[in-house]
Amino acid sequence: MAFKSTTNRSHLRIVREVEAIGVHSTGYSGALANPLLAPESALDRLDSSILEEFVTENYAGNRMVLAASGIEHEELLQIAEPLLSDLPAGPHPEEPKSIYVGGDFRRQADSLVVPILLLLLKYRVAGIMRKTVTLTVMQMLMGGGGSFSAGGPGKGMHSRLYLRVLNEYQQIQSFSAFNSIFNNTGLFGIYGSTSSDFVSKAVDIAAEELILLAREGAVSRLMIKRAQQATKSAVLMNLESRMIVAEDIGRQILTYGERKSVHSFLKMVDEVTLRDIADMAEKIISSPLTMASYGDVINVPSYEFVSSKFRA
Repeated sequence: MAFKSTTNRSHLRIVREVEAIGVHSTGYSGALANPLLAPESALDRLDSSILEEFVTENYAGNRMVLAASGIEHEELLQIAEPLLSDLPAGPHPEEPKSIYVGGDFRRQADSLVVPILLLLLKYRVAGIMRKTVTLTVMQMLMGGGGSFSAGGPGKGMHSRLYLRVLNEYQQIQSFSAFNSIFNNTGLFGIYGSTSSDFVSKAVDIAAEELILLAREGAVSRLMIKRAQQATKSAVLMNLESRMIVAEDIGRQILTYGERKSVHSFLKMVDEVTLRDIADMAEKIISSPLTMASYGDVINVPSYEFVSSKFRA
């Protein structure tokens, strides 16, 4: 499913596949270098014994979190214990090592497919939730999305990438900030899609937008306030769903060892400052660059050329 015909796949889906397959294997060495989607070449090697070994190793009690919403704890135990009591405890898992190295991934494809551009830079999270909150607000501040909407691209949108990019450059089909968080590291960057003859300019724009975040005065207090309100609104809307609440409980237990209250999260969102955004952006752009592109990549600038923009 990785790199089959792109005829019936959206720009966003192709971006996600490039991120899943090329970005991690290029940006990291170690465990995080494994692609999120299996490459087609690996599918033929899978058999029942490999799958059984995987289930035995990973479907163990010490690798699972049972999370639920809208039920009393004792009632949940009564339901879960008969179903899960025979799960093997399993050995204590050691967290595999991963090292961020940066790099360049390119895949030439049918020229009718618009190239996909991703600019990613790593940061160290070190398990601190406050940094995670800062990055979440930063992603909301950058925003972005697709160029098509009724009344023109980004109608009514106030994020930086809508106002400064999608509203200004009709050649860009999509342009968005993204943020991927792992236990001790993560990726923050911009992905987008455009035509081959505009891809060089799109790379320049993406690099400039990331660099501007670290520049004093480039982000106003009003922009931060909007991003904070949008972040809180998105969180509260998501938590209307019990399914998402249960997922949130499980993810927080795995990441932080406890579930933080919604109130504490919203409080940390309100405490994010202009200096926090600038400092985090400076740390991000000072780390090695990871680039990934897919499509008619002949006009994508060289890795060395793009990296030099962040060292200037």
